[in-house]
Amino acid sequence: MSEALKDIASRFAAYFAAHKQGANEVVVSDVVRIHGGASRETYRLRVAYQLDGASIQERLILRRDPESSLIETERSTEVDALRAYQGSEVPVPHIHFLENDPKWLDRPFFVMEEITECEAGRVFQPDPYGEHRQKVGEVFWKALGHIHAPDVNDLELGPAFLAPARNEAWHVALDHWEAVIDEDQLTPQPLVRAAIRWLRRNPPPPAERITFIHGDYRHGNFLANDQGEIRAILDWEMCHLGDPLEDVAWGLDTIWGVEGDHPGGMIAEDEALAIWSEVSELSANPDALLWWKIFSAVKGSAIWMSSAREFAEGRNMDPVIAFSGWYPAQAHAETLIELMKQARLNEKAGAAT
Repeated sequence: MSEALKDIASRFAAYFAAHKQGANEVVVSDVVRIHGGASRETYRLRVAYQLDGASIQERLILRRDPESSLIETERSTEVDALRAYQGSEVPVPHIHFLENDPKWLDRPFFVMEEITECEAGRVFQPDPYGEHRQKVGEVFWKALGHIHAPDVNDLELGPAFLAPARNEAWHVALDHWEAVIDEDQLTPQPLVRAAIRWLRRNPPPPAERITFIHGDYRHGNFLANDQGEIRAILDWEMCHLGDPLEDVAWGLDTIWGVEGDHPGGMIAEDEALAIWSEVSELSANPDALLWWKIFSAVKGSAIWMSSAREFAEGRNMDPVIAFSGWYPAQAHAETLIELMKQARLNEKAGAAT
């Protein structure tokens, strides 16, 4: 291990001993940085300790706030989300600790169980699930239906989760991401700005129901085993309350697949929507879904702009951040062009009838 990882191991061992009741002789080893996350530093580690005379070993995931982040989020919202769906039809890892005091590891962090013998599908890789693509796709869209099915009042959520009015959900979401673009764009963005103007001129119907929103529900943000079973939905840091079609459109975004393939290398859109609708008891109005697809491309563009700025200004030199500011940005620009063409065709067809 590097000196930096040894430092984390030593300091987390002290934290664990202080917060795991009855634990002693705590040793933390095998600390490995997992690259790829945009909003948290993620580490895999092993902790061994004595408890009531028994020797115990656990594999854990530590998610620490970075010095600079692509997406500014509050760690407690992610933890609240994971705890809200514990024991439900939505597979989520168990949370062990949430620590806001920076004295232990310099910055706040939380710790959850590691889901072993699984991997996240590689984004942009052709056919990431092979013979299991049908099974994975079905479970993926069923899980999203289960995320959207509960009454938000029945979920144990913190005060950060504010429910917008059904007819304001789109406005709140668009205002948020437009503000990100205003702050982080390095160059003029005429295509994205044109899409934003269209979105404001053509608001979608009110949300059928305000639901919990994962915020980044897509291929790459879940762990599946070699039997095609999804063991955990990950990366809840952008979760909030809103229109469920926001999640649906993001999961269907063509950027998560390869040209001519199904979304995320899984199942076809019509099949995905049917599964989600049956479980959630919600529907996907075609005009509303197109609006949210265009919104998704704007949202994605905002994220890639933030990534480019972080790297350009030297606040985050992770190669993943550099890549995010380049390739996905171009892909979402191409997606926006195609979606705006579709919107224009729909407008012409509507005018002709």
